[in-house]
Amino acid sequence: MILKYIYTGELDLTEQKSEDILELLVASDEMLFEELFEHLQDYLINKREAWIKNNYVLVLNSIYNLVSCKELQWVCFDIICANVGNFIISKNFLSLNKDSLYRLFELENFHIQEIVAWDSLIEWGIKQMSKNNHEYNNKNYESLKNMLEDFIPFIKFTKITSEDFYHKVRPYKYVIPNDIYEEVIAYYFIEQPKLYSNITVPRIKSKIIKPKLANIIVNWIDEKDAETLRTKKDLLYKFNLIYRGSRDGIDNESFKNEWNDNKKTLVLIKVKQSKKIFGGYSSNRCTSTENSPMFYGNYYGNFIFSFENNEDTRYMKISRNLNSSKTIYDGDITGFNFCWDALFGQEQDLCTNNFYLGNVIEEIEIFTIISASLERLIF
Repeated sequence: MILKYIYTGELDLTEQKSEDILELLVASDEMLFEELFEHLQDYLINKREAWIKNNYVLVLNSIYNLVSCKELQWVCFDIICANVGNFIISKNFLSLNKDSLYRLFELENFHIQEIVAWDSLIEWGIKQMSKNNHEYNNKNYESLKNMLEDFIPFIKFTKITSEDFYHKVRPYKYVIPNDIYEEVIAYYFIEQPKLYSNITVPRIKSKIIKPKLANIIVNWIDEKDAETLRTKKDLLYKFNLIYRGSRDGIDNESFKNEWNDNKKTLVLIKVKQSKKIFGGYSSNRCTSTENSPMFYGNYYGNFIFSFENNEDTRYMKISRNLNSSKTIYDGDITGFNFCWDALFGQEQDLCTNNFYLGNVIEEIEIFTIISASLERLIF
């Protein structure tokens, strides 16, 4: 294929296998055929998108050291970050090479709970050792330590519960630098007891989520890390239930009749035949009128989110508006509409990005939110 390109300046890729095109991309980089390289990279991204989605680890492992292949790398990283939960427990994760995995951990949108990151890195490291005919045990930890040393700084050990630390981290303490390990031990024995004496947990009377998920949501509202422990110094939040579908009816009219205040609002949705939970937060309410049946509200801080179940603290997802444009919408055919059709309800159906996904709403709740300091908030 390269010889044909050299002599004719033409290359028809329509009948070529995607694997061969990827190999040709690597070869063209090695031989400094810049024009051919750019053409192949664009072709893979635009014409073989489905293949890349099914083979992103193969692609990353093939191009990780190609400086000019950033666009294709970002495509693969975006695929991973769009569904981190499934990726991290898949065989694909264990197959990723060290350089690609390191770049993945560097990404700001690679959101993963600390204990999940730790468990996955240990499993990945042991897998790499087995490829090199090494077996991990307490007497043979140097290979694993060398394999993981670049990743240790990514792990925020103090955000791992003491129980998980004892059962999942402590058995591998030899791979952690002594100074880091001692700092974490000091935190659990000295600092954490002081911290827990000031911990506050948001109270919410919901049939859909547990209080610990409310803690995550208020951290998102305050633009903090999801796992931050809230203390008496943080704003406290009071959730007032104003609508529940099983009580008030699940349809557009019932929803709108109850959600009529210009207040901070949380919407929670449980769908049928699934444990999954969806939701949205708005810092204000927009209301259509007879003269204007459709109205977009532009408010800062709005976001949508999902949990795998009512106790999920590992694989939750959040999506924020990049700006304050069209963050909430009030129209005549939807009950609620977040972030310009990113998540909306139409009678008893839940839809995302203009697609009906077969999700029928089983329960839905609206809470207005009041925030204040401990001294001012009266429950």
